[in-house]
Order: sequence, then C-alpha cells, then structure tokens
Amino acid sequence: MSKKLKIVSVSSEITPFSKTGGLGDVAQSLPEALKGFDNEIICITPLYGKIIDKKKYDLTLIYKNVRVKIDSCNSVKINYWKGYLIKDFPVYFVENKKYFSARKTLYGSTHENKRFLIFDIAALKLISKLKFEANIIHCHDWQTGLIPYFLKYAFRHSETLKRAKTVHTIHNLVFQFGQNWWDIPQEKKDYGRKALPLITDQSIEYINFTKRAILTTDAINTVSEQYREEIIMTKKLGQDLNRVLRNRKDRLFGIINGIDYLAYNPNNDLGLIKNYNNTNFYFKKENKKYIQEKFGLQINENIPLICTTSRVTFQKGFELILQILGSLMSMNLQIIVIGSGDKKYIRKIQSYSRKYSKKLIIIPSHEENQKYETLIYAGSDFFLLPSHHEPCGINQLIAMRYGCIPIVRKVGGLQDTVIDYNPITDIGTGFVFSQFKPFALFRAIVRAVETFGHKESWRGLVARVMKQSNSWEIPAQKYMRLFRKTLRMNNKK
Repeated sequence: MSKKLKIVSVSSEITPFSKTGGLGDVAQSLPEALKGFDNEIICITPLYGKIIDKKKYDLTLIYKNVRVKIDSCNSVKINYWKGYLIKDFPVYFVENKKYFSARKTLYGSTHENKRFLIFDIAALKLISKLKFEANIIHCHDWQTGLIPYFLKYAFRHSETLKRAKTVHTIHNLVFQFGQNWWDIPQEKKDYGRKALPLITDQSIEYINFTKRAILTTDAINTVSEQYREEIIMTKKLGQDLNRVLRNRKDRLFGIINGIDYLAYNPNNDLGLIKNYNNTNFYFKKENKKYIQEKFGLQINENIPLICTTSRVTFQKGFELILQILGSLMSMNLQIIVIGSGDKKYIRKIQSYSRKYSKKLIIIPSHEENQKYETLIYAGSDFFLLPSHHEPCGINQLIAMRYGCIPIVRKVGGLQDTVIDYNPITDIGTGFVFSQFKPFALFRAIVRAVETFGHKESWRGLVARVMKQSNSWEIPAQKYMRLFRKTLRMNNKK
C-alpha cells in the first residue's frame, strides 16, 4: 500500500460554512473522499465574519493577533480559528475583520486581489505555525493562485514547507483575479514575470492570480477532461491564457468532479415531500404536484416540467433560452427558473412570466435556490443547462441523481457527463446539442418532450440515469494518482 499523504486543501469557500456555487461543494466533498484513503488532511478558508457563525459551528480561536508580513513594507494581524468539517477533520479559518468581515457576501469588493493575497500568505503562515509538513497543497481556483508563487519565493526557506508541492485546480478560467480580465487595458495587464507590487499600490488589483499559478505551480488540473482540451485550443476558449497553458500541458490534467452521494440522496432527503429511489421513482410525481401547486403552475403530472437552477448568465446559456422562450411558451410544458444573476436576463424572463404565469416561474434568488434545489430536481422532469462554456457543472450531476433528465450543450464537463439519448438503441442519459445556436437548443428540447410522451422509454431513461454513479469515489482515486505523480515529477528535477 502506498504511503499516506499529508494534504492541505485551500479554498475561498467550503460548504457548509460558506458557499456561492459548486466550488464550496467540491472543497467539502473532495477532501472528505481523500481522507477515506487514510490521508491526513486539513482545510483552510477565510472566516467571513458576517456569514459564518462562530457559535453555531463551535469555532475555537487558536492563534490571536498573529502579525503576518505581506511585503517589504506592510504587515497585517490575523486571527486563526479552528472548526471541524466532520469528526476529526479540522477546518482552519483565516480572520481579518477589515478584509473578510465587512460584507454580507463572499465576493464583490473593489479590492478583491488585496483580500485574497493576504489570505494566501496567511494560509501558508498557518501551515508553518501548525508545523504541518504537507506533501501537497491543493489550491482551488484563482483566489488561491498566489500560494504556489509565494511558496516558491517568500516561503522557500521554510523548514515546514520546503518539501510541499502545489496542485492548482482551475474551476472556471473565466475568473482569473478580482476583476474581469478582459476589461483590463493592455498596458496594465500582468504577464506574471515581474515581482509583485506593494499591497498599498493600486496596481495590485491588476495582478493575474491564475496566470501566476499556472506559471509557478507543480501541477495544474481542470474539473473535466474535455475542459482541459478546450482551454489549450484557442484564445477564446482559453480565456487568453491558452498559450501559457499549452506551454505547461505536460503538467495539465483533467479530472471530472463528483457529488456527495450522502448529501444528495432522494431516498432520505428531508427536503422532499416524498422520498424515492431508482426502483420506486414514480413517487417523483408527488414532489412534482407539490411544486406545481406551490409555484402556481397547472397541476398535471403529464405536462413536462423543465427547471434551471444555475446562475442566470450568458455562460449558462440564457442568451439562447431567451431567444426561444416565446416558442417554448406555445408548447405544452412548464418552466421553473430559480437563481440569481444578470438583471438584464432576469427582467426579460419576468416579462414572459407575467404573460404566462401558469407556465413559467422565475425566482431570482440564490438563497431560494439553495433552499429548494433538490425539491426542484425531485419534482421536475428535465434540467436545462445549455452552457456557452462549462468547466464541469455539478448541477446536472445532482439533477441526474434525482431522476431529472439533463438537456445540455456538448461542451466541457457537460460533454463528459451526459450521453445523448438515442431512441432507437435506447442508450443515453440526456439530450445533448452541439452548436451554440437557438434552433439547436430548441430541437433538443423538442426531442426531450417527445421522449417524455413515450412512457415506457421515459421510465427506462429515468431509471438508467438514477443508477448511474457520479460519486466522488472514482475522481478521488484520480486525484490521488495526480498527487503522487506530482511528487514523482518534481523529485526528478
């Protein structure tokens, strides 16, 4: 048996303490799965003072007013707190009230880079104070992108950290630092080679965390195999980082995400009206009846119900949805849109909803999405996610777990996780289209609705999808192989 590893998982959010989307779920579930291989793991995340309740989670202050050097001229004081993800699984929280306790949201300040630069240094400082001699520091997304950089330079003489290797996971390459990368003037762009400015310098907000992570980390991975291929192909798909990624493609890997099958289980989910599994999923209709009644839709189990639970943005395909929404309203179907996002799209959907109140519901709320998410999947027949680009996507995996059939575009992780249904061979797990065009989406929805009308085929499709395994078991094994490969690669230097 291979020697167990000491792993640090660093992320800007982690369920149940903080969450805006799939990152929070992955930062919780993947370390739990990795711990199952007898590894020693700790997690580090910011302490968002207006979001994380210290008393509720029984957090303990372990280090107070630790002075952390940020650069040659500046330092900040940090408090470190300790809690538990599950029994004997510590999560450490980085507290600085000025940078992480001033807002009721995780992100959105005008100095995001400054906040997470401080967090990255404070995380490394904590590992050193704990004397946790990590083999792997697993850095999730742009907010942790400077950890490989600081480990290579500022912390290179640390006795505790000198053997640590970093793996940087790209969850979504669109987000590279605290601003939209495409809005930065050419003369202010960060090419990743120069020393960092002082934290008091406004130019710190132009530093590209993701680019510096790619240049300095020991290994990189994306959250699906297909997304790995896409981001090295063109400037558009690679979000202007395709060249630096291609230069390091020998250290760039793709591992599809999983979901926590204990957290998402229709057989014992307390949020459902009626529980069910893959042998008695006819009880889904009780959940469907409930949400139809709750949201003012016509109560009829034979009307196909389509849900979307993603952010209402261009990335998630709402540009396409709006172009065909009028045509969809002429069909015998119902749609529930639940989630926050682009106000331009939300206003247009709301105007349709006022006209077709018995067929279309929109609930533009992230909190309501989290509250009703699994109930919506349990009561809906289809999950719609026609993304322009999609690194992985977790929503479709959760929907499938609840027998909610995905209608998705053939891109990124959606391509890796959903097989187009063929009514002749009776093979497939959803309805997939390729071109990012409204007619292609409309045709996929028509195929889905037609299949819903063939009850025998439909029942077979739902049963097959619910039996499919998308748990963390296999992805966690792949991460273990990646971690060991990273250690071997760098030992050969």
